[in-house]
Amino acid sequence: MGLLLTGGGARAAYQVGVLEAIAQIRRDCGQSHGANPFPILTGTSAGAINAAALACGADQFDHAVRKLARVWSHLHAENVYHADALSMLRSGARWLSMLSLGWALTRWRSVHPRSLLDNAPLATLLQSELVPLARLPTLVAQGHLRALSVTASSYSTGEHVSFYETHAQLQPWVRSQRRAVSGHISHAHLLASSAIPFIFPASPLDIDGHTEYFGDGSMRQTAPLAPAIHLGADRVLVIGAGRMQGPAENAAPLAPATYPTLAQIAGHTLSNIFLDALALDIERAQRVNATLTLIPPEARARSNLRTLELLVISPSQPLDAIAARHMAGLPRSMRTLLRTLGVTTDASDTRGAALASYLLFEPEYTRALMALGRRDTFARREEVIQFFGWHASAASTRASAPARRTRGNGRKNPATNPTPATSDASH
Repeated sequence: MGLLLTGGGARAAYQVGVLEAIAQIRRDCGQSHGANPFPILTGTSAGAINAAALACGADQFDHAVRKLARVWSHLHAENVYHADALSMLRSGARWLSMLSLGWALTRWRSVHPRSLLDNAPLATLLQSELVPLARLPTLVAQGHLRALSVTASSYSTGEHVSFYETHAQLQPWVRSQRRAVSGHISHAHLLASSAIPFIFPASPLDIDGHTEYFGDGSMRQTAPLAPAIHLGADRVLVIGAGRMQGPAENAAPLAPATYPTLAQIAGHTLSNIFLDALALDIERAQRVNATLTLIPPEARARSNLRTLELLVISPSQPLDAIAARHMAGLPRSMRTLLRTLGVTTDASDTRGAALASYLLFEPEYTRALMALGRRDTFARREEVIQFFGWHASAASTRASAPARRTRGNGRKNPATNPTPATSDASH
């Protein structure tokens, strides 16, 4: 069993709500005494941080989930990036000034802003309590965890790199413009994987005897499912951070049409980076699966092709609209900075909310996303139980009845149904 957690900045709080619900369903089915349900953990960007936190608590899954939930439900912007007025002047205002006055400022060598925001507080958070990576080698050696993989994108070479730590002898895979690197996962890998382009600074990593600078792993990620497949997963639960189908989240109806703000363009770009690749890879997996059904079983047995059962859980509601309702929770200095890009605090104006939805690390917003994640998962309780092979007791089934009624019209997203999917060769 593998778990794939995608990127999305503050949107990754939704993943924690899903994990809370899965842990509850697991307990209801009497499985809490068993081993870690996800021996293979893969993640990208903020999803890489969540995956690493789970990996470091692989011997106590429920405790690891509760710890993640506690951190995310009390998270503030200042825990992730410097949000005070002075820091905004040092990073954000200087960066925006470079855009407008770069022709003049380039004369002064000292003016080299690296990003819109400084994520130094995130490094402190990771090292202090959230991700105790010192435990990881022991947990892997003891068999609590088969593998952890986090992905990042190299600004130096243009390659997409999956860094993985495992006790098994596994040959790194190489594909067009992407490859895998075996070794110990560090906090620097997590910072690199979660370095949203332009927003957070690139992170240096030593690789093959030299230093390369890496940014968010969602960039140039053409096959999000690949690491889990290569690490040996037969079934993969994918938890997304955006709707898998339907109208674009940032496509608010405008009458009359107006020229897009910088925030709209930035939000559209981030949605492309974080959301589109996963949906495309799932569609590709379904097509490959359909092709595999045409191959005789005996011929398939002689190849390296294998089916993969896939379950995708993603938000049932647009997260942009939720972010728009919680804009006032951001620090004033951050609201001022975003206002220069076209983001307002008007809950009915979602044009700039897509950008804010990735940066809104505030309790009211993250708790709303976690609650949505729990509701979405409980609404699909039967699918979850079937996917894991658990058995629901009568008492737990009755207890979950109110959650099932939250399904609304009952229509299913075809991209999120369990399906045998793809093969090692295709990825």
